[in-house]
Amino acid sequence: MAKLDTILFDLDGTLADTAPDLAQALNLVLAEKGRPTLSFEDIRPTVSHGGRAMIERGFGFGPEHEDYEKTRLRFLEIYLQNIAQHTRLFDGMNEFLKEIEKQGLKWGVVTNKPSWLTNPLMTQLALTSRAACIISGDSAARAKPHPEPMIMACEQVGTEPERCVYIGDAQRDIDAGLVVGMRTLVALFGYLQEHDKPETWGADAMIDHPQEAWQYINQWRSE
Repeated sequence: MAKLDTILFDLDGTLADTAPDLAQALNLVLAEKGRPTLSFEDIRPTVSHGGRAMIERGFGFGPEHEDYEKTRLRFLEIYLQNIAQHTRLFDGMNEFLKEIEKQGLKWGVVTNKPSWLTNPLMTQLALTSRAACIISGDSAARAKPHPEPMIMACEQVGTEPERCVYIGDAQRDIDAGLVVGMRTLVALFGYLQEHDKPETWGADAMIDHPQEAWQYINQWRSE
């Protein structure tokens, strides 16, 4: 295996704790529609699965419903207006990023979040200039778990999949990394759902805290 030189992250539920702002947006839409709001604990596990999953959780309907698209757009409108009101990097993540940079490694983001939400969020978090790549859900023709975004990330960084580790909190993250030959880590601190079984996803390891990744990164760098 080639020596590791790049760490790639999923965004929601891995790099940043975006659930508070997304949950607030969903509850505001529910309130506007005269529906009961949900607890944060109810909403949090759906965040990594995108707006569709959140709408389905809150309203009980999907894209086939006549009100779905209007509801989705209103939800995203509210979210964009408050995109970094409560969002923060996960505990220990900023230190992790600083250490990555200190050691001369590169890092970037590969997310299914659309670019019109990803880019302002990365700007608000003061991460845009630090990231070697920012691949959004609409950057490539197909989003994760398709391998195309992962390949695009490598091209932008100037590396190869075998030199990357991808960290994510959903099975599609691990699937996308594995299919192109990246090493993969499951972020157990992210937005896993009760029925998720990350131990079956085929990742190289699972971590409870960003700093736990170093034991694997250091090992892979020395191989």
